[in-house]
Amino acid sequence: MYIHIGNNKSIRDKDIIGIFDIEASVSDDTREYLAAAGRRNNAVYVSYEETKSFIVSVGEGREKVYITNVGHRTLAERAKNKK
Repeated sequence: MYIHIGNNKSIRDKDIIGIFDIEASVSDDTREYLAAAGRRNNAVYVSYEETKSFIVSVGEGREKVYITNVGHRTLAERAKNKK
């Protein structure tokens, strides 16, 4: 199944490793992780509006980090309802 993550973008639920609140995850390690994902071209900005969460996924053997303006609770609920 697919989860809508904002701005007409969906990803496969089985590829999702984790859904994180960007506000609660503002440690130096998280900032470096997101910056490194960007340097490796693994970061996908679903929306450039106010970012609320990020999703770590592994699909087709490649890690991707989706940064979105959809809240982590909303994304978790969407994933839960798909199962």
